[in-house]
Amino acid sequence: MESPERIRNVARRVAKWHDAGHRMVVVPSAMAGETNRLIALAQELMPQPDQRELDMVTATGEQVSVGLLAMALMNLGKEAISFTGWQVPVLTDAAYTRARILSITGQRILDELDKGRIVIVAGFQGVNDKGDITTLGRGGSDTSAVAIAAALKADECLIYTDVDGVYTTDPRVVSDARRLKRITFEEMLEMASLGSKVLQTRSVEFAGNFRVPTRVLSSLTDPLMPLEEEVNLGTLITFEENTEMEQSVISGIAFSRSEARIMVIGVPDKPGIAFQILGAIAAAGIEVDMIIQNQSVDGIADFTFTVPRADYARAMDVLSSTVKQAIGARDIVGDAQVSKVSAIGVGMRSHVGVAARMFETLYREGINILMISTSEIKISVIIDEKYMELAVRALHKAFELESN
Repeated sequence: MESPERIRNVARRVAKWHDAGHRMVVVPSAMAGETNRLIALAQELMPQPDQRELDMVTATGEQVSVGLLAMALMNLGKEAISFTGWQVPVLTDAAYTRARILSITGQRILDELDKGRIVIVAGFQGVNDKGDITTLGRGGSDTSAVAIAAALKADECLIYTDVDGVYTTDPRVVSDARRLKRITFEEMLEMASLGSKVLQTRSVEFAGNFRVPTRVLSSLTDPLMPLEEEVNLGTLITFEENTEMEQSVISGIAFSRSEARIMVIGVPDKPGIAFQILGAIAAAGIEVDMIIQNQSVDGIADFTFTVPRADYARAMDVLSSTVKQAIGARDIVGDAQVSKVSAIGVGMRSHVGVAARMFETLYREGINILMISTSEIKISVIIDEKYMELAVRALHKAFELESN
C-alpha cells in the first residue's frame, strides 16, 4: 500500500479473486511509512504521547488505506465498501497502543457480502467498551485479518507481504535457504517468536487457536497471474494432522541477534530467590526469555537469564540497585553481545538424536554454547554473536534443509 500504483495492484488482485467466485474481505495496513510519520508527528507535540490520543492519531493510517482501496476497486467496476475497526465492530480491551481483541461482530460484514460487495476492513484497530479507538500494536493488521477470518469462519486467510513465503532460514544469511510449501502452526509460532519476521506472533497464535488455515503470499508478484499459480508460490500454515507434512525432522533454523545474557552469581539456594530476581525485572516491564539455575553447592547457586538487548542496561540497573543487596548475591555480570539460534521442527517428536547432531555441528565449528533451552519441537542455544551466521549456515547444512 505504499503508492497509488501499488494500491491499484492490490485492487486488481482482489478483483481477480472476486471474479473467480470468492467472497472477499480485505484487511489492509497503512501506507508504507505512514504509521511512523504519525508517531513522529505526535512526539513533536508531546515527547511521551498520551496513549489514548496516540491511538486516535495512528488509527487514521489504516482508515486512509481502506477508503483508497475501496475507490480503486470501484474504478475497476467492483462494488466495494470500507469499514473502520469500530464500525464492524472489533471489540478490544482498554490497553491503548497494544490492545487485544475480545470479540468481533461479523454480521455487518456478512450483510454486505450477501449483497455481492467486496468488504474492506481497517486492520490494526478496534474499539473498547468505552467507545474509544484502540490499536493492536505494530504489525497488528496481520492479527486483525486472522481474527476477522476466524469470526467469519473463512475458508482461508491469505497474508500478502514483501516475501514469497516462509523459508527454512533467512535467505540473506543462507543463500540456498528453501521456501517451505507447508509448515505447521506450532512451527510457525516458534519461528515467529524466535526471530522470523514473516508474521506477527499474535497473528499466528490467533490462527492456531481458532484453526484458521493461513497462507503467506508475496504482494510483489503479478496481480493478474492465475490463482493456481499464485497459491503455489506461497507457504500454507496448517495443522499437522490435516496434511501430509514435508518429511523433514527440522523445518527451519531461526535466529535473533538482539539478545543479552545476565548472570546473578552466588545467590542463596532457597525459596523465593527466583521470584525476587524476576519479579523486579517484570515490574520494570522487561520480558525474560531463557532461564537457567544451576545446582547449588553448599547452598549457593547461580541464576542466568536472557532479556532483549534493548532492555539490557535497564535490567542491569534494576538488579544492581535493588536486587543484589536484597538477596545477597555475590555479583551480577552480563553480556550484551550474544545471539540465539534455534532448530525447529515437529519431526523432533518422533526422531531421536536431534540435539546431539545440533551440538556436534556447533562443536565442529568451534562454537561454544552458553545456554540451552528446549521444548517438544524446538532447541535453542545462546552463543557469542560473532558466531551467529556461521552457526545458522552450519546447522542449515547439517540438517540438509536446502534439499528436503
